Amino acid sequence: MARADLLLALVQSGAGGDELAFRRAAEALIAEEEGKKHGVLAGQLADALTKRRNPSKVALLARNDAAAALLHEIEPERRATELVLPATARQSVNELVEEHHRRDLLRSHGVEPRHRILLVGPPGGGKTSLAEAIATELAVPLLSVRYEGLIGSFLGETATRLETLFAAVRLRPCVLFFDEFDAIAKERGDTHETGEIKRVVSSLLLQVDKLPSHVVVVAATNHAELLDRAVWRRMQLRVELPPPTRAAKIEWLSAWSHRTRVDLGLAPKTIAERLANVSFAELEEFALDVQRRSILSGPEPHAREVAQQVLKQWAARSRTNAK
Repeated sequence: MARADLLLALVQSGAGGDELAFRRAAEALIAEEEGKKHGVLAGQLADALTKRRNPSKVALLARNDAAAALLHEIEPERRATELVLPATARQSVNELVEEHHRRDLLRSHGVEPRHRILLVGPPGGGKTSLAEAIATELAVPLLSVRYEGLIGSFLGETATRLETLFAAVRLRPCVLFFDEFDAIAKERGDTHETGEIKRVVSSLLLQVDKLPSHVVVVAATNHAELLDRAVWRRMQLRVELPPPTRAAKIEWLSAWSHRTRVDLGLAPKTIAERLANVSFAELEEFALDVQRRSILSGPEPHAREVAQQVLKQWAARSRTNAK
């Protein structure tokens, strides 16, 4: 059965003629039923809410098809405990997850859980992995924005597609992930940017503001200095993910080996010293390379020899990249 507070908010806003409050209460009710796996009821409620705005059936189907080209849905598997995070970042993520798991208590005091997060850090630092982990901990799908479908070449096209995207996600609990957020949220004061980009940023921020709290927006960027200043104000959590330290690499390698039961052949300390300038993403690539070579080396591989061989390949790769 739906929660009493949602039903009360729905009736009060409907009786009072507050259209915005009515839609938000209805969307929260639909999301609640989706979370309980009551798909048929959630679908019926969503259809009823959509018909309230009287769109044609053809227009509704076209909007759903358009939204499919803008989002890539991922069933998350990565857990937060698998990630090596700075203490402050882990605390922030744990607090966010707790707020959503105990949202009923917060709402009984008239407060919503935070649901807008900005991840800042260099490439390969774990931003995408953290977005997936948040979705896993919240038990919701990860919807990754597809920029190739979102950004159009004609005037007003991108803003229209943004509206379609947000209309598609607001009725279901999910993590909406914007990678390389600076691609569409650049500083509007930049004199080199066109008026069209500035309109897109304004539309984006407006749509983010209107999202209900069951849609958790995670925006990631390698270039925080390019973001519009209003983006920083909108984000309730700002998480820094710096390049991995030597200690962090050792911790990651030890945890990965223990979790996968793959013998890396060398001590994590030795590998971390030999791979001094790699990111977490590259460290995972290295570990998978060792695993592949171990599998293909036969039933009793010489783990140390395999690790040394892969390290030589990575050393050659580093020299090539440095040129």
